Amino acid sequence: MDLQNLVSEYKANPTSSLKNHIVKESIPLIKSIVGKVNSPNSPLCGKDDLINIGATGLLQALDNYTLDKEVKFNTFAYYRIRGSIIDYLRSVDELSRTNRARYGSAQETTCYLQQKLGRNPLDHEVAEEMELELNDYHKLLSKVQQRVALSLDVSISSDSESSLSERIEDLNFELPDQSIINEEDAQELKRAIKSLTEREQIILALYYYEECTLREIAESLNLSEARISQIIGKMLVTLKATLKELVLV
Repeated sequence: MDLQNLVSEYKANPTSSLKNHIVKESIPLIKSIVGKVNSPNSPLCGKDDLINIGATGLLQALDNYTLDKEVKFNTFAYYRIRGSIIDYLRSVDELSRTNRARYGSAQETTCYLQQKLGRNPLDHEVAEEMELELNDYHKLLSKVQQRVALSLDVSISSDSESSLSERIEDLNFELPDQSIINEEDAQELKRAIKSLTEREQIILALYYYEECTLREIAESLNLSEARISQIIGKMLVTLKATLKELVLV
């Protein structure tokens, strides 16, 4: 019996046995989501910890799901599971206050240089504008990447309820429970993604859409995990700077 049928049966007859069966069948989905998230280096963020948090999100999804929804349970549960993990990671996030300030500065600087240069700035240009050594800027990008899943799910600005992940996903398909951005903004974001280098676009696709790990991406592109981490951090800063411009327009 597939997962959707199990859920339908559970809704008609909610027994502990059926609930346990649903959890068991959903473990691969939970593990896939956990594998996608690059969590902070903390003893509280082990794989088993995150799987348990994801299972809690799954059970919440099961409680809230109704059969009249125009979406399958695994799609509905995906966002509840991911949301539970993201909320937990936020609670144990270890990015220092100094690095948070530098991250904000990097985003502002990138936005400024995009307008000034008419293109995405190079690493050394952002570092120079921020009065940072290039190596220190690369370290900052790596720290940003460690929070990429968290940052993708925070609002773009205090005046916007949509998250970066929602905007990226909305470029390709519509989900019943998501608000859709307007066509003009979608086209702007598509252009922003196309302005990334070919390698950056490949990494974005592998990391975000194909759900590859840093190691898998590094091996496929013959780069170090550290370099992949830096590139993802840079893309996050660049795309959020672009979206911030859209919100302010």
